[in-house]
Amino acid sequence: MSELSAVAESAETQRGIRPARIQVGLWTGYRTLLRWQFAQIGSMLPLIIVIQAILAAGIIVGFGFLIPGIDSPTAMFLSTGAPTVLLLTIGLVIVPQGVARARTDGTFNYMRTLPLARPLLFAADLTVWVIIALPSVAVAVLTGWLRYDLAFSFNWPLIIAAALLVTVMATAVGYAIAVSVPPMLAQLITQVLVFFVMLFSPITFAPGQLPGWFQTVHDFLPLRPGADLLRAGLASETFEASGRDLLVLAVWCLAGVAITIRALVRRH
Repeated sequence: MSELSAVAESAETQRGIRPARIQVGLWTGYRTLLRWQFAQIGSMLPLIIVIQAILAAGIIVGFGFLIPGIDSPTAMFLSTGAPTVLLLTIGLVIVPQGVARARTDGTFNYMRTLPLARPLLFAADLTVWVIIALPSVAVAVLTGWLRYDLAFSFNWPLIIAAALLVTVMATAVGYAIAVSVPPMLAQLITQVLVFFVMLFSPITFAPGQLPGWFQTVHDFLPLRPGADLLRAGLASETFEASGRDLLVLAVWCLAGVAITIRALVRRH
């Protein structure tokens, strides 16, 4: 890619002269990294989006088979929780696995040597995965409507804000894991997280089905609060959002971003 090559050449010519100075503007660097990320995915991008759409439909239909005689309230809870599962899976599993692989093959360290503001690495990754993740929300809603004949009541500002915040939080936390621990350990943690999100988090089932102490744990984790916010946006006449959910989600989001940026800007 010509722009990235030019950036690399700039890094070589400036090495030993002004190594701490950023030689590329923020917008130019962000645009270059964004093009690089899309080029890395290449022809797999449509396939990834299709797989996410299939997963969205599969969670709603497949989990419904596990609930005999599923009624409308239960189907609504399942259908409004599935989008959060998808967003969390992308941010907490797929993103850190990709970063871990990049650290293993040296791509990640190479990108850090470029004369770019290092937080742009995270910003470009986040943009790409937001684009990939958000269509699955629409597919999940459509599947719930077709499968269970549900009547959604959309609060569009809340839907957009909650979906973006959940995606940013999950991606920031996943990225923080990937850049803070060895790559092999990061991949192991993500394997555990995917089971925790899908089977042990009250996202597609009511919190009352968990033991009391486990419900308390989830009050301080970002999973249930994120699901509740997005659920309130998808079915505003049935569910309500709370300020505490927003606060918990925002704290985890800021913590993940802070850890990620710190790991990216430290010297290696």
